[in-house]
Amino acid sequence: MTDLRHYDVIVSPAITEKSTMASEQNQVVFNVAKKATKPEIKAAIESLFGVKVTAVNTLVRKGKVKRFRGTIGRQSDVKKAVITLADGDTIDVSTGL
Repeated sequence: MTDLRHYDVIVSPAITEKSTMASEQNQVVFNVAKKATKPEIKAAIESLFGVKVTAVNTLVRKGKVKRFRGTIGRQSDVKKAVITLADGDTIDVSTGL
């Protein structure tokens, strides 16, 4: 049985054109919790998906200021993790857990 904390670390897969291109290099991109560390992310991916992770790179996309009907709002910051998998391992992000 997987630990329930792992579901709090991984928020959602990031499905963009850039992340689809990265899948050719055996990489997968996930949105993660802002306070998640690289070892926590690695442990969560390995236990939830049953794969071997070779590297974890993280980045924080700062929220933008946007206008909607004349009202100024701010998007929230998003932390992303680029996961490099071992050769032979794959994750299908189109299916749910």
